[in-house]
Amino acid sequence: MNSFEHINIEGYRRLFSVQFDMRPLTVMIGANGVGKTSLLEIFSLLAASATGHLESKISDLSGLSEILTRDKADSVAIALSMSVPGFAPLDYQLKLVPKGLSYEIALETLTQKNNPNAVEPFKHIDSRGLDVKYFSPEDQKLLRPNWEHNPFETSLSQVPKMYQEPENLRKRLASCTFYGALNVASKSPVRLPQSMRPATMPGSNGEDLVSCLYYLRETDRDRFEIVEDTLAAAFPDFERLGFPPVAAGTLAMTWKDKNFSKPLYMHQLSEGTLRFLWLVTLLQSRELTAVTLIDEPEVSLHPELLKLLADLMREASQRTQLIVATHSDRLIRFLESNEVLVCDAEDGLATMTWADSLDLEKWLEDYSLDELWAMNVIGGRS
Repeated sequence: MNSFEHINIEGYRRLFSVQFDMRPLTVMIGANGVGKTSLLEIFSLLAASATGHLESKISDLSGLSEILTRDKADSVAIALSMSVPGFAPLDYQLKLVPKGLSYEIALETLTQKNNPNAVEPFKHIDSRGLDVKYFSPEDQKLLRPNWEHNPFETSLSQVPKMYQEPENLRKRLASCTFYGALNVASKSPVRLPQSMRPATMPGSNGEDLVSCLYYLRETDRDRFEIVEDTLAAAFPDFERLGFPPVAAGTLAMTWKDKNFSKPLYMHQLSEGTLRFLWLVTLLQSRELTAVTLIDEPEVSLHPELLKLLADLMREASQRTQLIVATHSDRLIRFLESNEVLVCDAEDGLATMTWADSLDLEKWLEDYSLDELWAMNVIGGRS
C-alpha cells in the first residue's frame, strides 16, 4: 500500500522548519499554539491543491501572507515523500510565494530516484514559476502542457490522469479527510432523522450516521456487530441499535438501554454518547480515506472511554494514515511511545519529535506515558 513516509514544512504559521517521518498512527500532544492544528491544516491544504482547489483554500485561510511564519518567512514550502511498492519513493515539493495580493507557485516538482546511479532523479513534474513541464510517456521526455494551464493551481492537479505515478500521488493527497469536534446541538444533523441511502461514512457533522450504520448492518453484519460490541464495552447497559422508519425513505435511530422499556432516540442521548457513537462508526468504516485527520476526539468523552478509543484508532491505522491532535493526558496513557508526536515551541516556533526517540525506556519502567507528559519529561507542555 502507498503511504506517506516523510514530510518537511517550512514557513507555515509556527511550522517554520519542521520535518519528521510519518507513521500509520500519529497522535500529536502539546500545549495550545504549538502547531498541532497547523499540521492538520497542511494536509487539508495539500488535499485542496490535489483537487484543483488551492486558490479557494488559500482564500479561505485569508491569503498566503496570513499563513506565512510572522517576521520569518517569505514563502511556504512543503516536501512530502510517498512509498511506491517495488520502486523508489515519489518525492513531491511545492513552494508558494506571495505575489501582490495573490501568490505564485514558485516551484513544484515530482521526482523518483529509481536508478541509484543516476546523477539526477527521474522527473515526472518540473515546474518553476510559469515554466511548467511534465514527463510525457509517449514522447519519453519533459514537455510543456498542450492544454490551458491554470497558474494558480498545482501542476499535479492538472496532469493527465493516464500519467500513472503523478495520478497515484494526486489521488492519495486528494484523499485527506478532516474531522473536527462533532456538532451535537439540539437541532444538529446527527440528532435528526436521516434519508435512507447507501452511505459508507458517517459524515463530518454526523449527517449520514444513521444511514451509514443502517447500511453497515445490511451489508456487513460482522462489522456492524463489532460496532455494537464496542458500544456494549463502553456502556454496559447498552443492548442494541434500532432503525425505525419515520417517513418514506427516512430513518430514525434508537438506542436500547437495559434500564428502560422504551428505546432512546438520538435527540435524547448525551453529547459524549453521541460523539463516541460517531467516532466508533467513523473508525470502523471500510471506506476510510488515505489520510484521516481528527482534531481533539476526546471532547465530551468520559476518561474510561479513552482506552477503547485508542484501540479503535490503532486498528483504523491499518486502513488509513491516521493523524490526531489531542490535549488529553488520559488518552496518551493508552498509547505507545512510537504513536506519540510531541509538539513543543522554541522561541515561538514549533518543534515535533517522536516520543520513542527521547530515550524513555528507563522512565517507562516506573511511569506511564501520560505521567511523563505531566512531569514534562517528554516536553509538549510549554
